[in-house]
Amino acid sequence: MSLLELPSPFPTEYGRIVLHEPPDADRAALLEALRDGSYDKPFVADDGSGRTLYFSLTYVQSCMRIDDPDALELHYTRKMMACLFFQPQPRQLLLLGLGGGSLAKFCHRHLPLARITAVEISPQVIAFRELFGLPPDDARLRVLEADAAAHLAAARAQRARHDVIMIDVFDRDGLAPAVSDTAFYENARAVLAPAGVLVANLAGEPPVRAAHLARMQSVFGDNLLLLPVEDDGNDIVFAFRDPGFEPRWRWINSQSKAMGARYGLDFPRFAARLERSRKLGYLSRRLEACTR
Repeated sequence: MSLLELPSPFPTEYGRIVLHEPPDADRAALLEALRDGSYDKPFVADDGSGRTLYFSLTYVQSCMRIDDPDALELHYTRKMMACLFFQPQPRQLLLLGLGGGSLAKFCHRHLPLARITAVEISPQVIAFRELFGLPPDDARLRVLEADAAAHLAAARAQRARHDVIMIDVFDRDGLAPAVSDTAFYENARAVLAPAGVLVANLAGEPPVRAAHLARMQSVFGDNLLLLPVEDDGNDIVFAFRDPGFEPRWRWINSQSKAMGARYGLDFPRFAARLERSRKLGYLSRRLEACTR
């Protein structure tokens, strides 16, 4: 796919906009479509210090600092890595939703034992992988163009097993329809290893998040942990294949400082917030608040 660069038409985004368009495209029409929100393909804003992936200006899909391309820039992606408390050395890791590849790059760099499969439905998003510094496919990383729900169904039929499943599936309107039915979470649970953990990023209006929480609860029961992301307005939800799973809080707290130093993330704070979430029943409180 060819890339076209245009000056940013947005008052809040400086620098350039990168699009999947031919060199002879009508630039004035493209700029107008970007301004009025009718442009229907992913695009990247580049201000010289960072690159941000958008489907529309309503939601930031991914963000990368050019001087540190493997860092997790967005708060919610950092908190999703708290899944390592429950699976410290995953061997099989499934990412549903690629975006700018932030989670894929971080896991590829920091989890050398993991084989990572990233599933992304949009060929335009995948075609931005070089712009976001995502390494080429190798023995440890592969990026598949596929629908997340269809991939899970096929993986279940093939009896695949994953230690960690990370769900970050959005389109220009918010959470993608692919994750909006109970069968999706049933298939996800089926392809988790016995000690596997699923971590999902939920965003959007309270009723939307409540509906997804209810679907997850119907499949995984009450053994869910919720980690709010106040800065981004998201909820990170952890679900476990083992219905009797209980976090080893003493071990988690004892290891959190070392894990924070190793990965460059605030794991001590994540540990404290997760334990507080379980003790204070954040999940049930969020469900009640979202459905009022």
